[in-house]
Amino acid sequence: MKPLNNIGLESAACKQIAEKLNILLSNYQLFYINTRGFHWNISGDKFFELHIKFEELYTDALIKIDEIAERILTVGEVPLHAYKDYLKIAEIKAATNISEGKKAIQNILESFGILITIEREILKLSDKAYDEGTNAMMSDYIREQEKLVWMYRAALGK
Repeated sequence: MKPLNNIGLESAACKQIAEKLNILLSNYQLFYINTRGFHWNISGDKFFELHIKFEELYTDALIKIDEIAERILTVGEVPLHAYKDYLKIAEIKAATNISEGKKAIQNILESFGILITIEREILKLSDKAYDEGTNAMMSDYIREQEKLVWMYRAALGK
């Protein structure tokens, strides 16, 4: 029998899941700061609409950041908590000086592509480990983000 952690899951599997969750956490931190910057710096004819939409995105990202970190702790591991660590492993890169709506939306769409890919990888690992808590969280995130991808693509006329 393989060693189990405090919630009855295999410790080795949870270590793998936590590693991927830390990658997701790092990417969400960059997504958060990027959307926050878009919110602050957006200008143009869609200012009022996008200002509100970007605030919705970064507020949601902040909640997810906390949920992801707490899930890492729940499976018995430690979440990354230094920005330098996030920058090392995040695939999403810092976006600077973007004030044009279409550029910001394109960046958001690219970021969602990265997040959804990582979430699907975590979903596979959590399914294999019978980790229903992580599995449900990833399923919820994917479902929400797929809809947002559709909506933001529609905003770009794609």
